[in-house]
Amino acid sequence: MNGGGDVYGTMEAQYIRVHHRHEIRDDQCTSALVKHIKAPVHLVWSLVRRFDQPQKYKPFVSRCTMNGDLGIGSVREVNVKSGLPATTSTERLELLDDEEHILGIKIVGGDHRLRNYSSIITVHPEVIEGRPGTMVIESFVVDVPEGNTKDETCYFVEALIRCNLKALADVSERMAVLDQTEPINTRY
Repeated sequence: MNGGGDVYGTMEAQYIRVHHRHEIRDDQCTSALVKHIKAPVHLVWSLVRRFDQPQKYKPFVSRCTMNGDLGIGSVREVNVKSGLPATTSTERLELLDDEEHILGIKIVGGDHRLRNYSSIITVHPEVIEGRPGTMVIESFVVDVPEGNTKDETCYFVEALIRCNLKALADVSERMAVLDQTEPINTRY
C-alpha cells in the first residue's frame, strides 16, 4: 500500500491496516502518507471534517459549493486554482465519523484525470515534545491514466497530498499557538 517509499512506525502501520483499506485493481495505484502535527486532535479534526470548506487548508482549492446537508452522500463542487491540470472536481462524502476521526471522499466527476479516486483521512492523538499532537494519515486509490505509469500517478497524487498535509499542519499549528495548548505530563 505504500507506493511512496515512506517507512511507517508501528502505530502508523496499525492505523493504516485498520482504517485505510482500499479495494485495488491492477490498473490502479495506492499509497498512504503520514503527517505529524504539533496541534491537538480536536483542532486538526475541526479543519479536516469540514467537507464543505476544504479551502480552509487545501492550497489548491479556490472555492467550494455544496449540494446536500453535509451528511454521507453529500456532494461538493470544488474549483481548483490555476497551475494544476484541472479547474473543477466533483466529490462525494463517503464517510464522516466524528468518534473515530475518519473522513472518506470519492471523486465522482470533474475536468481532470483522477478517475475512480477515493481517499480516507484519519486523525489520531499523540504526544509531540510533551504537548498534545496529532498524527494524520491520508491514503488513496486511483486509476492509472492511459499513457502514465503507476509510479508517475502515485508520485503526482502524493505530491498533492503532501502539499495539503503541510498546509494542514501550518494552519493547525498556527491555531494551536493562538490557543496556547497546555503540555501533557508524560511522567508519573
